[in-house]
Order: sequence, then C-alpha cells, then structure tokens
Amino acid sequence: MAPNKNCAIIAIVNQKGGVGKTTTAINLATALAAVGRKVLVIDLDPQGNCSTGLGVEMNERNPNIYDILIGDSIIEMAERKTSIPGLTIVPSIVDLSAAEVELATTEEREYSLRNRLEKCSGYYDYIIIDCPPSLGLLTVNALTVATEVIIPLQCEFYALEGLANLLRTIDLVQKNLNPGLTIAGILLTMYDKRNRLTEEVENDVRTELGDLIYKTVIPRNVRVSEAPSFGKPAIIYDYRCTGSQAYLQLAREVLGKEHHLMEKAI
Repeated sequence: MAPNKNCAIIAIVNQKGGVGKTTTAINLATALAAVGRKVLVIDLDPQGNCSTGLGVEMNERNPNIYDILIGDSIIEMAERKTSIPGLTIVPSIVDLSAAEVELATTEEREYSLRNRLEKCSGYYDYIIIDCPPSLGLLTVNALTVATEVIIPLQCEFYALEGLANLLRTIDLVQKNLNPGLTIAGILLTMYDKRNRLTEEVENDVRTELGDLIYKTVIPRNVRVSEAPSFGKPAIIYDYRCTGSQAYLQLAREVLGKEHHLMEKAI
C-alpha cells in the first residue's frame, strides 16, 4: 500500500455517552471505505463498542490499542481486517480504562498516541478515532494527533451545555498541543422531527455556530440501533434505512470538503 501524506485523522468526540459517537465512527468509516478510501479505525473507548460493531470478537483483540499505548506492540501488530474491503480496525479492551492512570506518569503523555501513529498514518487516507465519553487523557491524546474533529450532538437541551465545555477543551488543545487541529463539523444525531425540542435545538445551534453544523442530520432509527448486535455497520445491515442513508450523505459531505481543500491547494 503506497503512503499517503495527506491522511486525515478524524477524532469523533463527545464527553457525553449515548450520543451516537461510536455509531458515527463505524458508519462513516464504512461509507468512506465503500468509495475506495483506505480507512483505519482506532477504538479508543475501553467499552470496545466500535470493535464489537465491526465484528471483532473478544478473543481476537490481542494485541490491541492498550498494548500499543502501554506496552511494546505497534499499530501493524494490532490491526484487524474487517468484512468491509479497505477498512481496518485497531480494537480495544476494558484494560484500556487503566491507561489514563498509567500514562499520567509518563513523559509526553499527551503525545503517546501521536508518537505511535507517526510511522503508520501515511498508509491510510483516513484514520478515524472513536473516543471515550470523557475529556480525560485518552481523548486529549486523540485530539493531539487528530487533524480534525467531528462532534456528534444529540438534539436535546442539556447537550448544548456539554458542547460549550468540549469546545473550550478543543481550544486549549489547539493553543497548547496541536495548533493544526480544526473542527470539521458538528453532527446532529438522534434527530426526531416529530419532537418540537429537536427543531428548537437545531435552530439554536445552527444560528449560533452556522457553517460548523453539517447539513446532514442523523435520525433516530431502529435499524441503526439493531446493527451492532449483528457485528455489522448499519450501512451493511440495511443500507436502505433512513439512518444508513443519512450516514452515506455525511460521507458525501466529508468527501466534498476533501475535494474542496484539494482544489484550494491547487
């Protein structure tokens, strides 16, 4: 596989759980791979839901991202091919929850993931990092190595309070650790057009943040919720359902931005 120096490293981040973060990582990665991009997913959440959702069994997760961050393993040793051509994952296990404490006493602890990815990132078009639901050291590591951030935002009132904290954290990382980090976009998830609050939240966020909000919104969808139990991305499980179609549209937005930046560079 030829190196690609223009690899985009996308951290999927929200300190609140249950907002569609892992679902977004899985389905965006699948959609990008489906159009011929070489994609690596890094499951940086100790819950390991991204690994499960891409069909990696527990007995197939050694070595894993914990072994890379804490031990002597390298990315190439931990990569697992998925059923989707062009899509590879570095899996996670629950031991990763101890990494926050173990990394805290190491030098350059915020750069641990970046240092391990430096030799690998050139072999992919996209690296997508599924972050844990916190703003701890693991998430900071993801933000330090990432070129951009996607923030899934559930359409509810309290989500806006959490968004302010997250944007402050990203700003601190930009100033102190990773000046090249950008916010690719905020993705509205669990959208229910029958709910008046959903529309109010969307209007408030779009008014406040404008172009930072993706045009695509991800609806509440039973088929998307079912897919992980079968170890499949929703796009593979049922590509016709509204949730899958929304993630395909999100991929088009992401790719559209890629083409725009290439044209701008030329």
